[in-house]
Amino acid sequence: MCVLLFPKIITVNAFAVLIISDSTAALFGRRFGRRKFLQKSLAGAVAFFCSAVIVVLVTPKIEGIALEYLIGIIGAAVGAVIESASTKFDDNISIPLGIGLVTWALYQWLLPAVNIYGIG
Repeated sequence: MCVLLFPKIITVNAFAVLIISDSTAALFGRRFGRRKFLQKSLAGAVAFFCSAVIVVLVTPKIEGIALEYLIGIIGAAVGAVIESASTKFDDNISIPLGIGLVTWALYQWLLPAVNIYGIG
């Protein structure tokens, strides 16, 4: 669905965060999760967010300006909340859709002059 809905750069970033951060959250949450955050552990949510920020910092950006990184970090935070809240709906679908929607909307709002469709 993400491939059909969002520009390639947003889809790649959302999938990269899903692959790395969802696994990281599960590993840390099971090992260190003592405090609850929404439906899962705070340790898992923090691990998701920290690893997602690293992914955002190393994945491609369109122009490489600071605001693009901020948009990615906000998307990472949204992904962490979605991952922590999901129990009934498959987070392998909801995480990239949530990150993609927020990232796409922020690009449209904050960087309307950047051509997010021009890559690939």
